[in-house]
Amino acid sequence: MNDAAVSDLSAHVDQLCARAKPAGIAIAGASDAQRVAGLEAAALAIEAASDSIIAANAQDLAAADSAGLSAAMLDRLRLDATRLAGVVGDLRAVAAQTDPVGRVLDERGIAQGLQLQKISVPLGVVCIIFESRPNVTVDAAALCVRSGNACILRGGKEAVHSNRAFAAAFRHGLETAGLNPDAVQLVQEQDRALVPLLLARSDAIDIVVPRGGEGLIKAVCEVSKIPVVKHDKGVCSLYIHAKANLAMAVELVLNAKCQRPGVCNAIENLLVDAAIAPTALPLLSTALTQAGVTVRACERALPLLPGAEAATAADWDEEYLNLTLAVKVVDDLDDALAFTAAHSSQHSDGIITDDTEAAERYLRTVDSSAVYHNASTRFTDGAQFGLGAEVGISTNRLHARGPMGISELCTYKYVVRGTGQARA
Repeated sequence: MNDAAVSDLSAHVDQLCARAKPAGIAIAGASDAQRVAGLEAAALAIEAASDSIIAANAQDLAAADSAGLSAAMLDRLRLDATRLAGVVGDLRAVAAQTDPVGRVLDERGIAQGLQLQKISVPLGVVCIIFESRPNVTVDAAALCVRSGNACILRGGKEAVHSNRAFAAAFRHGLETAGLNPDAVQLVQEQDRALVPLLLARSDAIDIVVPRGGEGLIKAVCEVSKIPVVKHDKGVCSLYIHAKANLAMAVELVLNAKCQRPGVCNAIENLLVDAAIAPTALPLLSTALTQAGVTVRACERALPLLPGAEAATAADWDEEYLNLTLAVKVVDDLDDALAFTAAHSSQHSDGIITDDTEAAERYLRTVDSSAVYHNASTRFTDGAQFGLGAEVGISTNRLHARGPMGISELCTYKYVVRGTGQARA
C-alpha cells in the first residue's frame, strides 16, 4: 500500500474518532425518553427504506454467490421482508427495555458518615467489528444507543451495501428525533489495513467487540490496543444421557442442528451415552438422514449409524455451520464432561436426561456461557433471552458473558456524597 492510501485510511479513522467522542457524550447525556424516541424514529426510517434495503441486500447476495460463498454464509447474509420485519421488531424490543443507565447497583454508608452509591453508566465509545450478517448493524446500533453509548461499526465486505443502507436509515431516524446521528457511524472503507489503525485508537474508543469467525477474533485480539470482549465461535454440543427420553432427544438434536445450522448456537457435536447407544443411534440415524445431515462418527458410533463417515480428531473442534454433525459415544457422564471441557468453545452446551442429579451436576460443571437441560442450544440469543437483541454472544469470563445486551454495554462508577469529610 502506498503512502497516499495509508494517509487516506488514517484520515478516515481520525474523522470517525473525532465525531464519536462528542456523540458519545451527547447520547450519554440524553434522557431515557429521548433515547427511546430515537430508536422508534430509527425503526420507522428502516421501515420506510425497506425496499431500498432489500435491493441493496440483493446486490450483496449476487456478489457473494459469484464469489462462491457457502450456503451458510449466504443464509447469514440474506434479507427478505420477514427477516427485515424481525430486525425492526428486535429494534423496538430494545427500545422497550428498561433503561440500564443510572441504576443504583449498591448503596451504603461508609467511613465518617459518607454516603456511597454504585451507579451504572455507559461504556463510552464502542467499536464493533463483524462479518456477514447485516442485521448486526441495526442490533448493535440499537443496543448502543439504548445504553447511552456511541458506536463505530465495521461490517464485512460481503454485506457492504446492506450495511450502508441500514446505517443510513438508522442515522436518519436519530437525526429526525433530535439526537446526534454520529452516535452511530459505519466505517465506509473496506480495506483491511484500516482495522489496525482503528484498533490503535485507545484515546477515542473504550471497548472493541469482534463478532465473527475464529480468524477475525484472533486478528482483532492480536493487534488491539483497546480492551476486547470476544464473541467467539460456537462449537456447541448436546449430551444424551443414559436416562434420556429418546423421543425428546431426537427432537432436540434435530432442532439444535437443523433449524438454522449456519449460526453459532447450533450444535456441532453430539455425545451419546454408551448404555443407550445401540438404541439411540439407529433412531437418530434415521432422523438425521431424513433431515439431510452428514454424520461423522467415532469408531464406537460408526457401526450404529448407516452411511456415516469416520470422524477424525479435528472434527471435535470444528465449527461446521452447515448440516454436518460429529457424533461420539461416551462411557458415562464423567466422560461427557471431560469431552466437553476439552472441545467446547464455551458458548452453549446441554444435557438431555430425566435424571435430575445428573443434570444438576452437568449444569454446575460445564463452563460455558449458557448451559441447558432438556432444551435446544438454539435459545442462546438476545431476543430469546428477553434482551431484545444482542451485540453478540460473549465467550469471555470478564465483564460480559453470553448474550451481550444493554446492561452488558454499561459499566459503573462510584458516587460519594459528603458534608465536608476529610480523611484522617
